[in-house]
Formats: sequence, structure tokens, C-alpha cells
Amino acid sequence: MFFSLIIPVYNRPEEVDELLESLSKSNYNEDFEIVIIEDGSSLKCDDVVQKYDDKLTIAYYYKDNSGPGDSRNYGMKKAKGDYFIIFDSDCIIPAEYLNEVDIALNQNYADCFGGPDRALDSFSDIQKAINFAMTSFLTTGGIRGGSEKIGKFQPRSFNMGLSRKAFEASKGFGNIHPGEDPDLSIRLWNLGFETKLFANAYVYHKRRIDWDKFSVQVNKFGKARPILNSWYPQHNKLTFFFPSVFIIGFVIAVLLLIFNIDLLLKLYFIYFLVLFLVSTYQNRSIKIGYLSLVAVWKQFYGYGIGFIESFIKIIILKKKPQNAFPELFFKV
Repeated sequence: MFFSLIIPVYNRPEEVDELLESLSKSNYNEDFEIVIIEDGSSLKCDDVVQKYDDKLTIAYYYKDNSGPGDSRNYGMKKAKGDYFIIFDSDCIIPAEYLNEVDIALNQNYADCFGGPDRALDSFSDIQKAINFAMTSFLTTGGIRGGSEKIGKFQPRSFNMGLSRKAFEASKGFGNIHPGEDPDLSIRLWNLGFETKLFANAYVYHKRRIDWDKFSVQVNKFGKARPILNSWYPQHNKLTFFFPSVFIIGFVIAVLLLIFNIDLLLKLYFIYFLVLFLVSTYQNRSIKIGYLSLVAVWKQFYGYGIGFIESFIKIIILKKKPQNAFPELFFKV
């Protein structure tokens, strides 16, 4: 099986350098190619790519900006492989990654797979805290950490595999972003393809975001979910409502203090105490434990508020998603 690694990039040459450096250390013995798609960047990475010409097989393409989904589709159309592996540019790939994918595909083949992500010791404290929020079993991010059902997994495009057959049948990613990952997974299910979690095929996801960018990102996640629910109501889940219920419950807990009822607020305190202790233990840092509380709050608040706004506009008022949230759709 010949792998084509598909990497869209937008103004991030330093990230591409780190990613290619990690791939140059791969212990996979078979040939593979890397396809880099420069998505209309003003800060290009072509000079970085040339650094690795003697170490890796790389195809580099520059195109007008049309978003990550369309750029991945562009790369898969240009690629030579029969199986595509998609990374975000802010990922660092363990040396054994491709071997783990090869083993998993031979033992338990799937036309689409996803893998989890982890944090490196070299990541900043905020990056580690955000990684905890996005991967912990104590938050809704647990699905990124690998807790979702292995045989019914919605892969995320920072670490995703897709067969050429599945790509050609589905036509790849749509123009919604974020939300293009579950949209593709559901369309693949409807076409009869399987998606699976390959738990050992993890990447180090650097997450280049600061607090403000993280808040914007999770808010967009929340806005995208009711849109996907309206497109695919058969795949709606009660857990999608959890962040919104969490935020509403917190407001109720504070209001109940007017009547000297503090039980609900105490439950929130216990939950955040558990988050602090688990993160502190996992990261061996009280500071990261504290920052993880900030990250989880921003995750729940941003997603929850975005979900409520989108639920009202899309589900109740029946607005067209492209008109209600034009910032979620790329024109291709």
C-alpha cells in the first residue's frame, strides 16, 4: 500500500519545517510521498520544502486560498497513492506512526480512520492545558483522546486516513469549516464505508492557538454542530447539547444562591476540582492544572454559546446555514 501524506498549509512555514523534520525520522521502510498544498499563503513554505528534497519525496503545489477542506481535496487529486493520510501543519509525527497505520490497516482495514493526539514536553503550558481540555475523558474533548467507539469513529482531519476509493466516492471534504470532518464521516457511512479509530496511530498536535484563538475556534465548533444535526438528524446525539446545558446549569447554580441553595454550585466546584487534580497529576504541574481549568471553561462556554446561537437560528428559525453563519463556509 502506497501512502500519500496530504498537508494543507496557510502562512506557516515554521510548522511545515517541524513536521517535515519529524517525517524525515520515520522508521517506515516502504516508500511514501508527501503532498503539500500552499493555500494562497503570503508567507510561503517552498524554501522549507527544498531543505528536505534529499530526504523525502515531496510534491509542492501553490493554489488560491479556498480553505483547508478544498485544499485537502486538491492534494488528494494530485497524489499518487492508493491511501491518503491527512495532517494539519501544526502536527509532529512520531517515527513509528506509519508502521502503526500499516499494521492497523492490515489487521483491521477501514476506508477511513482517525487517530488521537498528544502533547510533547516541549509544548507551552497553554498548549498543554488546551490539549488536556481537547483530549481528556473528563470533557467533551475525550472523543479526540480516543474514548469514542473504535468501530464508529468520526476522524478529525489533523490525523485522518482515507482510501482513494472512499475519496472518489464521496468527493472528499465539503466547504463548511469547522465541521468538515464529521460531515465527511457521515457521508461515508451513508455510502457504506466504515470509519475506525486507530488508537496507536497518534500524532503530537501542537495547537498554535492562544486563548483568544481557542475561544473563537470552539465557538465555531458549537455553531457548526446544529448545522450538521439539521443535515443529518439521524446522527444527532444528546451529548452534543452537553456544553450548552453545562453553561445554563452554571447560571442557574449562581442564581440559586439568592435563595441560599448552593448544592448545584458545589457540584460544579467538585467537577473543577477533579479537573485540576487530574490535569496536575497528568502534566506534573500545578500551573498547567490551573490553566486547564481556564481551557475547559473556555471550551464549554465558547462551544455552548455557539451551539445555542446556532440552534436558535438553524433549528428553530430555519435559516439557511450559509446565510446565518457565512464565516463557516468557504467559497470554492
